[in-house]
Amino acid sequence: MEAQPASPSQTQPMSLPEMSPPEMSLPEWLVLAILGQQSAHGFAVAQLTAQGGDLGRVWQIPKAVVYRAIGRLLDAELIAPQGTEPGRGPQRTVYTATPRGREAADRWLHAPVGHVREIRSHLLLKLALLDRVGENPADLLRAQRAVLEPIAQAIEASHARSNGFDATLLAWRHATAVAALDFIERIAPDEPRRP
Repeated sequence: MEAQPASPSQTQPMSLPEMSPPEMSLPEWLVLAILGQQSAHGFAVAQLTAQGGDLGRVWQIPKAVVYRAIGRLLDAELIAPQGTEPGRGPQRTVYTATPRGREAADRWLHAPVGHVREIRSHLLLKLALLDRVGENPADLLRAQRAVLEPIAQAIEASHARSNGFDATLLAWRHATAVAALDFIERIAPDEPRRP
């Protein structure tokens, strides 16, 4: 029996597929992004996302949901304990994003949202987080415009062929999409404004 040459898979080490983060909720993404920007304990994160907090002005997340998000992110190995905060009172564990967590948070922060309804929550939080670290959101806003423009055009085309409540609903969706585009145009840095 003649020996067969080794196949490439037998001679080269196999690379493991890149692990993608699990499906995550908005609170989980927000906690991950915060910890990707700066290490903190759960109570500090909860203060940022509480009513009156820097990020709570945009989207409030109850303290229990923050701690549940921390647990899920730990399980997914997207964050890790960094130590405890010294001082009187209960010891607070300080968490930081792992390299994989930081990469996932960065991808999420710079990705446009896929639905007009997510402008109020996801996009505004992304803009607030980028502002906290002094990052220019121009690329995100350009990408967001590129996602929203065809949505607005498709809704407008569908509206022309509809009647009854369908027409009413499509008129609402179109007005919302146009308002989102106007919002992006108003805040886009160094972008020429459309008339």
